[in-house]
Amino acid sequence: MRHLVKGRKLGRTAAHRKATLMALSVALIKHERIVTTMAKAKALRSYVEPILTRAKEDSTHNRSHVFRRLRDNKATTRLFDEIAPMIEDRQGGYTRIVKLGARAGDGAEQAIIELVDFNESKPETPGRKKRRTRRGKAGSGKTEQVAKSAKATAKPAKKTPSEEIKPEEAAEIKEKAEEAALQEVSVEDTSTEASTEDIAEKDTVIEQVEQEDVDAQGDKEKESEGKEAADEMLPEAEEVEKASEAKEATESKETTEAKETTEAKETSKKKEAIE
Repeated sequence: MRHLVKGRKLGRTAAHRKATLMALSVALIKHERIVTTMAKAKALRSYVEPILTRAKEDSTHNRSHVFRRLRDNKATTRLFDEIAPMIEDRQGGYTRIVKLGARAGDGAEQAIIELVDFNESKPETPGRKKRRTRRGKAGSGKTEQVAKSAKATAKPAKKTPSEEIKPEEAAEIKEKAEEAALQEVSVEDTSTEASTEDIAEKDTVIEQVEQEDVDAQGDKEKESEGKEAADEMLPEAEEVEKASEAKEATESKETTEAKETTEAKETSKKKEAIE
């Protein structure tokens, strides 16, 4: 049994537990409100409140003592410069613990620990919402809906003999029905005429397209025929060119031979004259 055993071990060794409380107290001084488990919050309250009490009197000894418990320069300066003047008139009870319920996952009970003088408004704790009963207006709305549905589903009452249709009204109704039928017939006639016109237009368009296709095919055939004729004419033209080339060659040979003969005759005449 744990009689007269002070403090909580928090499932940690002494050094680990001291480091945890030191880190939690620094976070509380910096942020003024933190979320943790209920066991850590209660252990932190007994650890940090003596530090807050010592911070009320600003002296070198107290600053060194607080720094020894926090090991953070920024937290120490903020504690003596900002938080200590706010808690100067308060005699203990500097922190507040608010339960938040079980944590999803391990089911650990969570809590908020905060500085009282910096957080005067309590946080909203999750709880069961109260059921709101809707009586009066909501009931009247339902009754109105039921009455409307009943009226819509109600069958029309049968007419009494005194309320039967008169012959004049019956004749008017017949005339109106005949006029409506005539209008329907005229609409059908106009629709049929429009459909025939559309069909005629489509036929003319199709004929035009077919004629264009025929013309295009004729042009293609003419082009192919022209190409074939040109291909046939090519060998004849080549033969003519070859014959002309042969003639030119023979003529050039004859001219060269005539020149040579004339030159030979001249040379022979000169030799004879010299002799």
